[in-house]
Amino acid sequence: MIAFHVRAQRDAFVLDFGARSEARALAVEGPSGAGKTTLLLALAGLAPATSVRFQIDDDVIVDTDAGCSPPPHRRRIGFIFQDARLFPHLTVADNLAFGARYAPRPIAVEAALDLVDLRGFGHRWPQSLSGGEARRVAIARALCMDPRILFLDEPFAGLDAERRSALTPYLKRLRDETTIPLILVSHDPRDIATLAQDRVGLRDGRNASVARPPLR
Repeated sequence: MIAFHVRAQRDAFVLDFGARSEARALAVEGPSGAGKTTLLLALAGLAPATSVRFQIDDDVIVDTDAGCSPPPHRRRIGFIFQDARLFPHLTVADNLAFGARYAPRPIAVEAALDLVDLRGFGHRWPQSLSGGEARRVAIARALCMDPRILFLDEPFAGLDAERRSALTPYLKRLRDETTIPLILVSHDPRDIATLAQDRVGLRDGRNASVARPPLR
């Protein structure tokens, strides 16, 4: 079960949005500017918010009204951004090790690279990677931190059809072969049809009705 509610304000924009789902792969669907990224950043503790409540099964991650607001590295949220955001001065292996610093049960670097079919890439530098490889390294880095949940922010943004097709199996593997729930935000119905088991709509910072696809 995934449940959350966020209230946040950025300049004149107000986000007041919540959802509850029994699915392990929940999509938040909405157009650009709807508040999708603001939602993820607030849940992760990477952007200020008026109030946040976030629960996975029986585990309350954040409840600001109850005084529970751990720093981002204590929330154990694996965040996969629209761009890979790898540290250019660190090798692939060191990028993954950085993500595991605060993990209670970190996944070994080579094991994480195996999950995305990049065994042997640990010595490589980010600038030597293709766009698709960099995204896969970002997935492996998120897994190394032993996350409670994964956030995917427009995971296929900027990829052409070939690279989208190449990345899709790895994201499906995250959904189907691990026990880690995920929240996907996207404006693209292809992303949602590919990965989501349930979805909620977000428009102008508020809940909006959407047609729900069948569970996959």
